[in-house]
Amino acid sequence: MRPVKTLEQLAADAAAGDRDAAEGIATAVQDDVYFLALKMLWHPADAEDATQEILVKVLTHLSTFRAESAFRTWVFRIACNHLLTVRKSRMEHEPLSFEWMAEDLAQGISDEPVDTISAADQGILAEEIKIGCTQAMLLCLDRDHRLAFVLGDVFGLASQDAAELAGIAREAMRKRLQRARERIRGFMQQNCGLVDPQRRCRCERRIPFALNAKRIDPARPLFTGNGLSVRSTPRLLTAVKEMETLHDAAAAVFRSHPAPAPPDSVLRRIRRIIHSGSFQLLS
Repeated sequence: MRPVKTLEQLAADAAAGDRDAAEGIATAVQDDVYFLALKMLWHPADAEDATQEILVKVLTHLSTFRAESAFRTWVFRIACNHLLTVRKSRMEHEPLSFEWMAEDLAQGISDEPVDTISAADQGILAEEIKIGCTQAMLLCLDRDHRLAFVLGDVFGLASQDAAELAGIAREAMRKRLQRARERIRGFMQQNCGLVDPQRRCRCERRIPFALNAKRIDPARPLFTGNGLSVRSTPRLLTAVKEMETLHDAAAAVFRSHPAPAPPDSVLRRIRRIIHSGSFQLLS
């Protein structure tokens, strides 16, 4: 059996012109890159485009990788820089703010059941709403603070590691994360029933409003298109109750999102680029 090569070894091979190694790199890192892009940009289509752009940057700059850090860390540094400077996503053009979201949540709660949808499908729609709502909270932060929260509380990175990826000093990262936590925590404490049971807003109570406003499409869900069959809410509530501090409880809600993977079309496009004959691996 041939030994499995590390990402660092694949990078060296790809930089020397091995296109299969380049494809192996894209396959290995695409899920992590897409997850980060989705948290930063909200819409899956925008995250797909950003993932492709980041992977192309990675593959065209392999000759600059000096193995001074792990290859995956180097990839994430490229991804973070790209996502801080990329053109605005479609949701970033919307006038999102925590104040607007609070008003919207207060107006869109219903205790009436949706008789036309099965209990299983309602669970999937509640999950769709939870993911869309919590990701919208992230968009109420500017990109710098959004990235700090995603790296620090969603990915759970130590401040030094998060600072390295964001390209800033550790103390600056710590301050950004603290400010982001305070804003997310304050909003969820006042509005989110997942974090504070005394709050009336629950994802399932948003289903009628979201359907009427066409914010969710049962036939074409944005975030649960892989066909979630079991709701994560009971598991999530257990995790939240086990948390000792509110910022950890808020982080538990974000971490409960199902691990997404980019559509197969992303990797197919990258493969076409790699094997097109005109693609230059060396920058």
